[in-house]
Amino acid sequence: MSRDIQFNRRDALLAGAVVAASAALPAMAQTPPRVKLRVLETTDLHVNVVPYDYFRDAADDTVGLAKTATLIKAAQAEAKNSLLFDNGDFLQGSALGDYIAYKKGLKLGDTHPIIAAMNALPYVCGTLGNHEFNYGLEFLETGLAKAEFPMVCANVTRVGGEPLVDPWRLFEQSFEDEGGAKHIVKVGVIGFVPPQIMQWDKANIEGKLTAIDIVDAAARHLPALLAAGPDIVVALCHSGIAGGERRGMEENAALHLAKLDGIDVILTGHQHLVFPGAKAFDGINGVDNVKGSLHGKPACQPGFWGSHLGIVDLELEKRGERWRVADFKVDPKPIFERTPDRKIVPKAVVEPAVLATVKADHEATLTYMREPVGATASPINSFFALVADDPSVQIVADAQIAYAKGLMAQTQWKALPVLSAAAPFKSGGRSGPAFFTDIPAGPLALKNIADVYLYPNTLQIVKVTGAQVREWLERSAGIFNRIDPAKTEEQPLINPGFPAFNFDVIDGVTYRIDVTQASRYDGEGKLIAPDARRIVDLAFDGRPINEAGEFIIATNNYRASGGGNFPGTKTTIVLESPDLNRDVVVRHILAKKTIEPKADGNWALAPLPAGVNVTFVTSPAAAGKLPEGLKAEAAGDGGDGFAKYRLRG
Repeated sequence: MSRDIQFNRRDALLAGAVVAASAALPAMAQTPPRVKLRVLETTDLHVNVVPYDYFRDAADDTVGLAKTATLIKAAQAEAKNSLLFDNGDFLQGSALGDYIAYKKGLKLGDTHPIIAAMNALPYVCGTLGNHEFNYGLEFLETGLAKAEFPMVCANVTRVGGEPLVDPWRLFEQSFEDEGGAKHIVKVGVIGFVPPQIMQWDKANIEGKLTAIDIVDAAARHLPALLAAGPDIVVALCHSGIAGGERRGMEENAALHLAKLDGIDVILTGHQHLVFPGAKAFDGINGVDNVKGSLHGKPACQPGFWGSHLGIVDLELEKRGERWRVADFKVDPKPIFERTPDRKIVPKAVVEPAVLATVKADHEATLTYMREPVGATASPINSFFALVADDPSVQIVADAQIAYAKGLMAQTQWKALPVLSAAAPFKSGGRSGPAFFTDIPAGPLALKNIADVYLYPNTLQIVKVTGAQVREWLERSAGIFNRIDPAKTEEQPLINPGFPAFNFDVIDGVTYRIDVTQASRYDGEGKLIAPDARRIVDLAFDGRPINEAGEFIIATNNYRASGGGNFPGTKTTIVLESPDLNRDVVVRHILAKKTIEPKADGNWALAPLPAGVNVTFVTSPAAAGKLPEGLKAEAAGDGGDGFAKYRLRG
């Protein structure tokens, strides 16, 4: 590829710097000159470089920057002018990332493997995602120190006002038109992250950083950026696309951001979806889910874990002294496709130069993940975790309750009942039909525990009332669609827009969920149906729960600090443990040596009337593994590689 159409990343200057053009501008033609510029995007890589699933300990053709890299090379070879950006969430999210953070460590001067892999590609600029803060501010800054391309983020500052990274950058580049003439184009780049990082990573950044609303931050910084004279402005928005009226501090604010004058292209992420294309974006005012635009401006969201390369082809036209977007095409390209019979067909091969950057750390991660910690007497899977009490969640509950009881025994709260809140993290959904826990009986390695508890959360303990326990469960029950008992046509049970990590199961109480009732809370956790009650027969110790009584709940830092907007979670945090929830599970298994993971059946769906056709999807690997007591039957193909099941009355 021609070097004169790429940014020199090491020499990229701050706003106002001038990069000398290699040729003078051509004389004005009768028709305005046009330049074709290809904007490329990766997002939500989550330390997925190698096409490998460390939890299954097997190759995986659906992930990996090493494969996305071949699409990047091909896309650049097809275009005279191209720019590559990353949209955040690169530093955490795979076993490789955890190995670096918790086993090997990252000291000043070290190059993090994802940074090494990204340095092997011609990235111009990147922004920060919310998961960049999961391992603490020092870890983040140590990792960024070796990046050979700049980062921008406009809505996060240090306490006192100093930027964490530059809010925006201005680059100048010589681009070639179709006739071979060269032109200088100034590209402004501004970045954003969900302000909810102040909740989600409170323990890591409270007192160190502040975060403000994305749109407010854009309005604050755009005047200075525009005054620097960009021809076009690209927003690296690590935030998703959602409709509705703007209320401020939105987690998914890309559509609201698109309304601002001065922004020309929006690269989105965070939702782990594909835009244009994902059904979740159909019908949202201001969103063109075919052309790929937000309020008429080109926008893209290329999946997650390297599954897609975002491609935005711009046609720039010279109008007066400035270049402007005259036309565009958006086309996120996948590294694989799934056939009707659920087979994975690779669409990209591995780029050896990228793979080589992480070879040693990849092999060390395999060794780390294969370390034995105990054994399980029964298989562990999460195939039916959204419709029945589940052993994969039960393991976490048992470990958290034992841990919390030990800690509370020496406190003023020692007499309070101890409960556990945990969710089935791997339950298919947007991550596909392979995204389930499936561990056979026998030895348990660290990879298996990480498979059960996916995230590097730390354990926290909150004090709540019985009424708040009920509301917590009502919020959790929002994962279910409302089922009309009068209908005979098929009704899907699970709302695909509700993330499984917000489906908390609370152990230590018993309850049923009546899905014929409306959900009390909407997807953002706002009370919308005050008279609705899905949680029925809620009891503690065999008796109806005392709404005024007090309880201890062992949960994680994400939930305790307000993640998911669960009622009561931010009321009283009585302990912030330094221990990872995952490590609590490991210690529990080490102490027992062999576990017998049986769900205790403390919750269930309330029986449905006869004749109601309610379905859900799960992995094809669930065949023959229906849990005892769950009345369900296979019902054919569920689409997108899933298998469909029907609940029986």
